[in-house]
Amino acid sequence: MPNPIGRALRDRRAGHDKIVWLRDGLVGPESFVLTSPAFADGAPIPAQYRGRLLGQDLSPALAWTAPPVAAEELVLVVEDPDAPRADPAVHTIARGIDPALGGLPEGALARRGAVPGIAYGRGSLGSRGWHGPMPVPSHGPHTYVFQLFAVDRRLDLPASFGLEDVVRAMRGHVIARARLDGTYENP
Repeated sequence: MPNPIGRALRDRRAGHDKIVWLRDGLVGPESFVLTSPAFADGAPIPAQYRGRLLGQDLSPALAWTAPPVAAEELVLVVEDPDAPRADPAVHTIARGIDPALGGLPEGALARRGAVPGIAYGRGSLGSRGWHGPMPVPSHGPHTYVFQLFAVDRRLDLPASFGLEDVVRAMRGHVIARARLDGTYENP
């Protein structure tokens, strides 16, 4: 049975034009590639990666090709621009990712301390780490944009950082970036 709230909000979406990928000072060459063995670019994200209210809330495994050698760290931001709110919902902010890792295993973003050196920022739900897809039922398909930025310096951020702190710290320091989109729909 369709959810009346989701149906009523069907045309309300933050907008793909508001994702971090398009922010001033964060544009860099797309000179490396982000993939996942769990889903192809533009394809549905499997159910086991759904948010904690719907599923296991595991983060999918991610892999990337070599970023530029000048990259000091990688920053991952996962946003849902289809959320029925003013700005995209932020599902993950992770900084301090070692560019040499070449990827993150399944669940690495869901468990604090799973990968040494990674620090998590506050997402839209107010907590840290991975928050899988949890769209309002009957709202329609949502796109989850995995944005990986290679920066030329270690970011100096407060312990309790959020998205705007990361954006300010990265501005002018993005030397490459990679993107992977997945979709999820809660009927």
